[in-house]
Amino acid sequence: MKHYAGLDLSMETTHVCVVDADGRKIGAHCVDSTPEAIATALEQYGPVERAVIETGRMTPSVALGLRELGVAIVCIDARQAHQSLKAMKANKTDPHDAAGLAQLARTGFYKEVHVKSPASHGVRSVITARGHLVEARVRLENTIRGLCATFGIRLGIGQGERFLARMQAAASVPGLGEAVASLLRAREGLVAEIGQLDRQLKAISTASPVCQALMSIPGVGVQTSAAFAAAVDDASRFKRSRTAGAYFGLVPRRHQSGELDWTGRITKQGDSTVRKLLYEAANSILTRTKQSFALKTWALKIAKRRGLRKARVALARRLAVIMHAMLRDGTLFEA
Repeated sequence: MKHYAGLDLSMETTHVCVVDADGRKIGAHCVDSTPEAIATALEQYGPVERAVIETGRMTPSVALGLRELGVAIVCIDARQAHQSLKAMKANKTDPHDAAGLAQLARTGFYKEVHVKSPASHGVRSVITARGHLVEARVRLENTIRGLCATFGIRLGIGQGERFLARMQAAASVPGLGEAVASLLRAREGLVAEIGQLDRQLKAISTASPVCQALMSIPGVGVQTSAAFAAAVDDASRFKRSRTAGAYFGLVPRRHQSGELDWTGRITKQGDSTVRKLLYEAANSILTRTKQSFALKTWALKIAKRRGLRKARVALARRLAVIMHAMLRDGTLFEA
């Protein structure tokens, strides 16, 4: 008889529930959250037809480890699983969640999620770390601005040499110097680390033919190409390139019920970092790129008719579609 398993994963322990083809529970365990411990618990019931696990922080390492051990593991969307589990059980507990996931594995009522490769997660970790360092640097600069304003010193906007010179001058003001000097030393460390990550991203994009191909699009740089390639990971998992726009939350939200048919703003689902970078690339094409080509002309027509903000979103969605087609076919951008 076929057996199905549900895995409710947490940082320390994982609740495992196994059901048969008729939905009857035949076993439940609480084991360590390691692929080896989970695989050992499942081996007691013979080959498991399908095991289901939700998306989460530890999911990639556990899912990839279970696949290496020969377990047929399927990763499903946690948002969809939450609604299904909520309908099954009134009380939310880890054993109940594992039992509900086992029933989803048995019925096939789930949306499978692609588990990215370790290489893709490595690139994403560099981009994520750089983003947090940039945010920390901006917070430090704004803190320095606020402190200086208290003493009547206006540093102004910008991040260039003139701005740094004003901050250095503020460090000599009595009563303000020690605080500003301390923040400036912290800022210098952040700038150095950001530069190191920038060099690492550049090395990654230089060594990757995929990134080099994506960078043939005007306005698409090192970060955008690396982040997009890492997020897609495997271009063949999208049947149509048009799906890439929806995957990154760049399509309008729609609600239809009876006579009601409402279309709103974009869904903003999926990878927010890639969506932000695509938006910045679209803005670069519209406002900075001097070269004229069909894609830019199309977006400028939308900007004239609907406004620049909507044109940026439309162009970002079109960029996602084009970039996926380039990854799938291995072609360069033709202006």
